[in-house]
Amino acid sequence: MEPQRYSGSDLLIPPLNFGMVYPGIYRSGHPNNNNHNFMKKMKLKTILVLCIEEVSGNEQFYQDSGIQVLEFGIEGNKEPFVNMPEDVIRRALQVLLDVRYHPILIHCNKGKHRTGCLVGCLRKVQKWSLTSIFEEYRRFAGNKVRILDQQFIELFQTDQVRYDRRYKPSWLT
Repeated sequence: MEPQRYSGSDLLIPPLNFGMVYPGIYRSGHPNNNNHNFMKKMKLKTILVLCIEEVSGNEQFYQDSGIQVLEFGIEGNKEPFVNMPEDVIRRALQVLLDVRYHPILIHCNKGKHRTGCLVGCLRKVQKWSLTSIFEEYRRFAGNKVRILDQQFIELFQTDQVRYDRRYKPSWLT
C-alpha cells in the first residue's frame, strides 16, 4: 500500500504565532498565502488588523471569503515616548466583545506585541490575574518581551471599556 500524498493546496498551515484566545477569537502574526486553507476552515467573519505598516497580500482572499477587515493601525510600545493609544485598544475590545464579529482573527505583524497587548487587556476585562496575563504574553512574545507592554496591560483601565451587552460573548460575566 502506497503512502497517501498531499498536494501543497491540501495542507492546513496556521499563521505565525497562531493561538486560540477563546472559542471564536483567535490571534496570530500576519497571515500569508500559505495560511488560506487553514483560515477557510476557521470560517472567519472578521479580521482585526493592528498593523500600522503596509503588509498586504490577502485582500482578494478576504473578499472572496466574505471576511470583513477592520483596521486598528497602532504602533507598538517602544522606548522612548511611543505608547499604544488606549482609546484604540478600547475600540478594538468593543469588537472582540461583540459576537456578531465572531469568529474573528486578531493579528499584527508577528503576533507578539500589539496582539499581546490587546489580548492582555481582554484578559483584564475577563478578570484574569496579572500573573496569568503576563505568562500568556510571554508565551507568544518569546525572548522579545517588552516591559512597556506589560506596564501598558497592568495600567489599562477596564472600567472604561464599553460594549453592547446584548451581543456580549457567553463567557463574559
